[in-house]
Amino acid sequence: QDLDFISRPFCEKKTTLMIHPAFLFQSTLNPFHSRLSFDRRTLNTQHLCERQPSLTRMSSSNAKFQNPNFVTKNVNDYVLRVGFRETPIAEELRLATANHPRGGMMGDPTEAAMFKVLLPAIGAKNVIEVGVFTGYSTLVMAEALGQEGKILALDYNEEFVSIGRPYWEKAGVADRIDVRIAPAGDTLQKLLDEGQEGAFDFAFIDADKTNYKTYYEIILKLLRKNGIIAIDNVLWYGKVLDQNIQDEDTVALREISEYVFRDERVEHVMLPFADGVTLVRKK
Repeated sequence: QDLDFISRPFCEKKTTLMIHPAFLFQSTLNPFHSRLSFDRRTLNTQHLCERQPSLTRMSSSNAKFQNPNFVTKNVNDYVLRVGFRETPIAEELRLATANHPRGGMMGDPTEAAMFKVLLPAIGAKNVIEVGVFTGYSTLVMAEALGQEGKILALDYNEEFVSIGRPYWEKAGVADRIDVRIAPAGDTLQKLLDEGQEGAFDFAFIDADKTNYKTYYEIILKLLRKNGIIAIDNVLWYGKVLDQNIQDEDTVALREISEYVFRDERVEHVMLPFADGVTLVRKK
């Protein structure tokens, strides 16, 4: 079962899987030990593909894409199999992040895939991302933007961001990503002070929940007309539905959803997938 994360291309086109050592579970690979080399490890996967495994099952991970909240596991596995495409490098970063102790902080790949469809459709070139973590969504959006696109990626933790940097370089998109390690509210306000009102096409908010409203208000000013804000985690594992849950993150997420609902400056839709994402269009 620990080999159930094999990706579509190997099952559809090949019978041999090249596995990076970082993704191997040594305790379960003894039967294949004689086939391992120092730099790469190869095993025949035909029998694994024939039994149609879940493509992303790793028992040590708490990544959202492996633990669906609002659809069944079978539906989630089906979506992971045929519901989107990602580049091999994006997949590498996703799987590496899934094994990180804080892997649950990573955005859902279907959400990133939605941005990959949406950004070219609205002609986006300038993007703000509040909350980078290891930069999986950052990478996917940078790929979608093309060579002329730029992402202003805001985070407070260089240690997390540094995990994604080699993958950005490998994908050839590092020059499209401008990382600012600082409190995001301060960076956003500085952009306003510099006269960049209306300069951005798209923003993704996925950071500290108690500051969502602050980020939303400043970004709305930085956004052009018909620009879009994506607000992540608006369903928060279903906690927002239970009024007995009153921790500050849950309360903040309820408040931002109610605030957007009443905001006549925008049109919005809340989508009940991943951990809930609201798309907001500035009128």
